[in-house]
Amino acid sequence: MHYDVVIAGGGFAGAYCAKTLGKLLGKDASKRVALIAENNVMVFQPMLAEVAGSSLAPLDVVNPLRQLCRHVDVLQGTIQHIDWSRKTLLVDGGRFTRNHEIGFKQLVLTLGSVTDLSRVPGMAEYGRPMKSVSDALRLRAAVINRLEEANLVSEAALRARLLTVVVAGGGYTGVETAGQLLDFMEGSRKYYANLRDTPVRVVLVHGHDRLLAEIGPELGEYARCVLEKRGMEMRLKTRVAEITADRVIFADGDFIEAHTIVTTIGNAPNPVVLGLCEQLGLVTDRGRIRTEATLRVAGHPDLWTAGDCASVPWNDRGEIKTSPPTAQFAQRQGVQLAHNIAAVMRGGEPKPFRYQYMGQMAAIGEHDAVAEVFGFRFSGFLAWWMWRTVYLAKLPGVLRRLRVMIDWTFELVFPRDLSVVLPPPEDVLRAIHLVKDELLFDRGAQCRAFFYLRSGSVLLTAPDGGTRVLPKGSVLDQALLDAEGRWRWTAVAAESADLTAIRGRALKLLQTELQLTHRPLVEGS
Repeated sequence: MHYDVVIAGGGFAGAYCAKTLGKLLGKDASKRVALIAENNVMVFQPMLAEVAGSSLAPLDVVNPLRQLCRHVDVLQGTIQHIDWSRKTLLVDGGRFTRNHEIGFKQLVLTLGSVTDLSRVPGMAEYGRPMKSVSDALRLRAAVINRLEEANLVSEAALRARLLTVVVAGGGYTGVETAGQLLDFMEGSRKYYANLRDTPVRVVLVHGHDRLLAEIGPELGEYARCVLEKRGMEMRLKTRVAEITADRVIFADGDFIEAHTIVTTIGNAPNPVVLGLCEQLGLVTDRGRIRTEATLRVAGHPDLWTAGDCASVPWNDRGEIKTSPPTAQFAQRQGVQLAHNIAAVMRGGEPKPFRYQYMGQMAAIGEHDAVAEVFGFRFSGFLAWWMWRTVYLAKLPGVLRRLRVMIDWTFELVFPRDLSVVLPPPEDVLRAIHLVKDELLFDRGAQCRAFFYLRSGSVLLTAPDGGTRVLPKGSVLDQALLDAEGRWRWTAVAAESADLTAIRGRALKLLQTELQLTHRPLVEGS
C-alpha cells in the first residue's frame, strides 16, 4: 500500500487534517491520502471526565473516524516504526494482521504523547490514567465497585479507604476529573443504606503551588476555594513518591490510605516520534518536533507535524511563543496543515499557522466552572454555562450534539447512573508493588495467587519464628501451602519490591498441573 500523504495519528490534529484534506481533494483522496489511527474513533478529550463521573455516555464523546474523515482511507493500526530512508511505516493491525508496510511521499506526524507511569514506583500497577474512553469507563466502574464494597463492610478503617479517591495532577484533566468524581460519589451515597452517614473523601494532589496554571492565578485560586468549600481536600506543592494497593506515599513521607488512585500526570514523548528524530538528527523541544511556521519540519520538505508532538511557533499578539498542547490548537493546526499540503500538491506555497487565542475553560463540578475568554475572566454558573455551550458547539456531528444536550438536560433532573456494565478483568497476570515491611500474605490466609518476584526481596516467617529471605527471581507457589491451600508462612517485603501475581483461571490450571506432576513451579522454591 502506498499513498501520496500518510497522516499518522487520529487525535484532534490528525483527524481534522484528514477531514479537511479529504474535502479539498475530493472523492479521489481515498487513493492518495491515508489516516492511520490506533483506534477507529476520535475522542473528544474535554468531555472525558464527564464519562468517568457518569454525566455522559461513552459514545457521546467519540466520533467514528470513517464518518468524520470522508474521502480519505482510514486504516486502524499501531505504528511500530518509521523508516525514513525507505519512506515506509510498519503497522501492527491486530492479532491477525500484523507487520504491514505502508509507503508514503509525504508524512504528517500527529501521534501526540504517551503515558509513562514508570517514574513513580507503583504508579503503573495501581494508578488509573485518564487518556481514553476505556480509561474513563474503568475509573467509573472502579468507583462504583468501591461504593458497593464499602456498603458491605463494617470495619471503619477499611470503609474509609474504599471511599477515598486520590487524584494526582492539578491541570485541566485532574481538576475536572476530581470535581466529577466528588459530585458522583456524593450524589450516589444516598442510594447505599450503609453509607448515608459516611463521608466520601476526594484528595487532589498537585506538585505546584496553584491549580490550573494555564488559566491564570486568579481563576486557579477560585477553583481551589470552590472545590475546598465543597469538601475536596487539596495537597499542593506535594509530589507522589510511591503507590501501593492501599496507600499513596508522598515525597515528604506523609501518606493517604486509599484503594483508588487516578493519575493525570506522566505524559512522555511518543517513542515512534523520538525514533524518527534520531534517524533524521532532529533536535526536539522536550520531545516535541520543532517546526517552521508552516508546520513543515525544517530541512525536510516531505515531513509535517502538528498537535502535542509538535513545537509550533505561534504569533500571540506580536510575541512569538510555542503553541500549547491543547485541543483547540491541535484542531486549528490540523486544518491549516491540510490547506498547506493541498497547496503544495497543486504547486503552491504553504502559509504560516495563525490563530487568535480564544482562552481556556475548566468545569469544576456542581454547575460551576472557571473560564478565561479573550482576556476576560468568568467563574461560577455563567462560566459553567459557557463551558457547556462552547464545547457542545465544538463537538463533531449534529447527532452527537443532540445526544449530549439530552444527557445534560436529564442530568439536571435525574440521578447519575450507577450501573456497572464492564466485565470484571480476568487478571491472569497482575503487577504488584510493595513498600518495605508491607504484607503480601499472612499465615493461614487462603491462597488466591502465586507470585513471581521481579525485583527486591521478600521475608518469609514460619510458625516457629524462623525466617527466610527470598531474592529477586524467586517464586512463591504451592510449595508454601498446606493441604487446604492456605499459606504456611507470612510474607512481607524486606525492601521495596515488585511482583507479578498469577491469578484467575491461569492459577487454577497451574495448580492442577503442579498437583498432577507433584513438583513446584520453580525447583527449590
